[in-house]
Amino acid sequence: MFLRILLVSALVLCSSANLIAKEQPLSFDAELSNYQYDLPVQFFNFSSQNTPLKMAYSYLKPSNNMPTVILMHGKNFNGHYWTNTANYLNSKGYGVLIPDQIGFGKSSKPADYQFSFAVLANNTHQLVSSLNIENPIVLGHSMGGMLASRYSLMFSSQVSKLILLNPIGLENYLNYVQYKDTDFFYKNELAKTPDKVIAYQKKNYYDGKWNDTYEQLTHFISGQIQGPDHKQVAWVNAKTYDMIFTQPVITEFAQLSMPVSLIIGTRDRTGPGRNWKKANIDYELGRYDKLGKAAASMISKSQLIELDDIGHLPHIEDFDRFKGALDKALSF
Repeated sequence: MFLRILLVSALVLCSSANLIAKEQPLSFDAELSNYQYDLPVQFFNFSSQNTPLKMAYSYLKPSNNMPTVILMHGKNFNGHYWTNTANYLNSKGYGVLIPDQIGFGKSSKPADYQFSFAVLANNTHQLVSSLNIENPIVLGHSMGGMLASRYSLMFSSQVSKLILLNPIGLENYLNYVQYKDTDFFYKNELAKTPDKVIAYQKKNYYDGKWNDTYEQLTHFISGQIQGPDHKQVAWVNAKTYDMIFTQPVITEFAQLSMPVSLIIGTRDRTGPGRNWKKANIDYELGRYDKLGKAAASMISKSQLIELDDIGHLPHIEDFDRFKGALDKALSF
């Protein structure tokens, strides 16, 4: 009887502890100090715009003289969501470099930084040079696709291949939407809640579906919303919107000289600025079933790989199908 009482008491205590843990809100600082990535993280220290900065990155070395693939993350993500892709590439011998761009992930969040795709590309190039990586393959997803395009335009002789995975920026947004300044986006960032983040991603990324994997990718956002540096993170997030709207890359796609593969989940309808379109504009933003074809036609060495019934994150939503597309892109 005494042992039974002890056992029941222990179970009650464990259940209570789990309940408290579940009720404890996530809380992360600006640089995600206590948020664990699956891959080891290192830091590249450098100076930009008269500011000392640190750039977080993960690097898996190549084998058998294989090239290195640079993986560039989207705006609502960081290097952590590339884990499966990185491990797959590395298992095939490729080196893999995954930077958290300045303003994102575990990297510095300078409040007065002048964000541009050019400066982020230049920062990344300094990191690449410091690691003696030559002729990389550059792969960018979402906002990372705009950055990968700018990087490839700036350092065209050093990029062997460019792979764009459901990139934003396949349309010049200010042709269709009103300009909004940073104060507008800052207000929106401050109004975010964990529930709103989940609702947005569930609707716009995963066609109403949801699972533990998808939710875990929102944890860092929820933790920063509820963390001690919420206002700092919100301000930096707001500032990085400006380059999406004011620094188009689609206008220069004809200048891309390396082989370019576009991997497009055709269900994607991501359209920044959709809610503040210009008056009398009859244009549907984010039609990736059309945008991929239009973009590929602008590039002299291109291939379009369309994935039907997949949305904005093919490498998360259906990794097996994404692997096949990635293999095709790597061999192009």
